[in-house]
Amino acid sequence: MSSATDAAYQATAGGALDVDKGLYKAIAESDRELVDSFVIPIRSGRAWEVPAGHLCRIVEAEGPQVADLNIWNRHNPRERMWAAKTRQLQAAHVTTYDRLWSNLPYLRPLVTITGDSLGDYGIDSDGGRVHDLLGSRCDPYTNQLLAGEQFDFHCHSNLTRAVMPYGLTEFDVHDVLNVFQVTGLNDEDKYYNKACPAQKGDYFEFLAEIDLLCALSTCPGGDLSIRQWGPDAGDPLETCRPIGVEIYRPDARVLAEWSAPQPAPYAGLHGLKIPTWGQS
Repeated sequence: MSSATDAAYQATAGGALDVDKGLYKAIAESDRELVDSFVIPIRSGRAWEVPAGHLCRIVEAEGPQVADLNIWNRHNPRERMWAAKTRQLQAAHVTTYDRLWSNLPYLRPLVTITGDSLGDYGIDSDGGRVHDLLGSRCDPYTNQLLAGEQFDFHCHSNLTRAVMPYGLTEFDVHDVLNVFQVTGLNDEDKYYNKACPAQKGDYFEFLAEIDLLCALSTCPGGDLSIRQWGPDAGDPLETCRPIGVEIYRPDARVLAEWSAPQPAPYAGLHGLKIPTWGQS
């Protein structure tokens, strides 16, 4: 008998939520070729492409630093990561073998997480968990509203500048995955974050299920050990560090059983009738 607190969306054998962990483990552990790497400086952003079937690793280059991640279909940016549905289908905080899902009408996994050096963080004494889908990106509009100040290096602004070379704008920037960020809901059901637990060399890695455009912002809050809002707020500049990104091509032999997911098969008619010419 199911409990009232059981997950609303549950996997069935062979269904869309039933991940072949053996396959993704083999992909993660296979020989790999480094095809690109770069470092994103503090309080900035960068966009890059990840071909389908490649691994992307986000790495703490110098120490604890949180980062905000956006993901789109490289060939159709209307398809992008959907944080809310991912929270429902996977969890509010994600780790190895979880997937990040795209928006309607596509609804398919954009990535499958293949590695997480903070995977054993679990639930801390305050109920916090790592790699957060609860919160959105920091932005200059909220900053102006709450602090009365203009600041152009929030994650929303960093991501906006990052995607401009690809023909996108701030209207394309969407709710994020907060990589390396520990968050939760307090006793008043309000969102909180904590200091980043990551250390130099910690990583978060995923397999691109389709051709992707990714963008990452190195959060101006740094490792979030200094409060940014309220009467005790301070300047967290000293806690800001760069983030590394590495793109790998796995051994082709382990990808033989993998295939890119197709969009959801729903026809999209929503109960409407197709009009027929000449009929009233």
